Amino acid sequence: MRSMLTKAPGRLRRLDRKLMRAVSALPGGRHDKFFRQLSAAANNGKLWLGLAGIMAMFPGKVRRAAVHGLLAQGLASGVTNLGFKTLLPRARPLPEHLPAFRFVHPQPTSSSMPSGHSASAAAFALGVGLVRPGLGAALAPVAAGVAYSRVHTGAHWPSDVLFGSAIGAGAALMTRTWWPARPPFPETRRTAGRAAELPAGQGLGIAVNTLGGSYAAETAAALRKVFPKAYIQEITQDKDIDAEIAAVATRPDTLALGVWGGDGTVGTAAAAAVELSLPLLVLPGGTLNRFARDAGIPSLEAAVDAASRGEAARADIGHVVVERGLPDSPERLHLTMLNTASIGLYPNLVRRRELLQPALGKPLAGVVAMLRTFAAGTPTALIVDGVRHKLWIMYIGRGRYYPRDHAPLVRPVLDDGVFDLRMITADESFARLRLLWSVLTGTVATSRITHLSESSTIRVEPGGTTMVLAVDGEVMPGVRSVEFTVKPGALTYYSPAS
Repeated sequence: MRSMLTKAPGRLRRLDRKLMRAVSALPGGRHDKFFRQLSAAANNGKLWLGLAGIMAMFPGKVRRAAVHGLLAQGLASGVTNLGFKTLLPRARPLPEHLPAFRFVHPQPTSSSMPSGHSASAAAFALGVGLVRPGLGAALAPVAAGVAYSRVHTGAHWPSDVLFGSAIGAGAALMTRTWWPARPPFPETRRTAGRAAELPAGQGLGIAVNTLGGSYAAETAAALRKVFPKAYIQEITQDKDIDAEIAAVATRPDTLALGVWGGDGTVGTAAAAAVELSLPLLVLPGGTLNRFARDAGIPSLEAAVDAASRGEAARADIGHVVVERGLPDSPERLHLTMLNTASIGLYPNLVRRRELLQPALGKPLAGVVAMLRTFAAGTPTALIVDGVRHKLWIMYIGRGRYYPRDHAPLVRPVLDDGVFDLRMITADESFARLRLLWSVLTGTVATSRITHLSESSTIRVEPGGTTMVLAVDGEVMPGVRSVEFTVKPGALTYYSPAS
């Protein structure tokens, strides 16, 4: 065995020189310039970064393939340049091994073993191919060309290229569990309910919050055009939103309550509708209006159709009891929760993601927002159902949201009877590094720091003095405790029939 090991390097050198002589014997031509340019294009990963940038312009699997390719290429490059080149020093080919017109100048000064260009090329092509096999196959000749160019220009021995390619392939295979494909969302399902038919808005009272982010002077006029017989009340800045909505809801001829505004306004209207047993018509508009989206009303036309025909469904609501104020004189608030509540860094994350989303798209915006938020943020001490935690994020959805990771987007079912509880904890050692790594690799959903559960009741208390709570976008500081309870099927809302 020992004699074989001692002879192997000599055999490898002889094989390298034999292959190099074969390359040297090739006639000169335009291909020499091509391989020099191809080799230079791959310096410092520029070629792969450029291809990934082009792929990122296409959403879905193509963009995800680009991310996989870059992750694999980055890992391969790091292992090659910081690890093996230090452990395996080797001299590069000399000018006499190749014709002068083919030999690259100046030569790299690092170890020849292994080839970093080859490692990056194999890693990127295979990393892309693990997500989009067709794209990976198209990139394979490019990767092979880059690898061969290192021998053709005298930058590496053939065995350096083979070893580097093997490292790149291994790096790509290591990343195949990173940024996994999201499973398909469940189909939308709604439980039919009964509601009054409102032809031309007859019997409909609409409360319009003029502070909603997309409010314009034409908003009320547009609503009057599609609902000419409805009563429309614009709520200005100097008015109390709760009182104004209640006044609209309690008008003698009101058969249904309509609302135009953001999540907080819609939540207030939902509370009034439940209390008075009125169906709720949520109109798309305002700063954010998640319920209108989940209710299947993306446009005014959809709202008009559902209201005119009396098409409705049932939804659960969350009943939230918030305790604030001094310990000896607490103040209790009873709130209606339609969508989400959060404690910790989640509101900052959402704001950053929404600012970045138009330019980067949802997935990449979520990653960048996570990195920025958690790089500088600090965890919050909380007691959740009697168990103490240090939490980066506590997110509570009224109903199961999808995907099941750090960026929930849609809610296919509005009456599933549960809260969707998601906690990203800092209880584990090296919590920040674990968190940032899981964000970079897209494994937040499967990381040990992520805890997903469902419950019909949740109680949260601060680990210190008080905490900041956000319910449907409305932020409340100085909270001493909060209790969440599901009220099944409490709300009837207008929704187009499936």
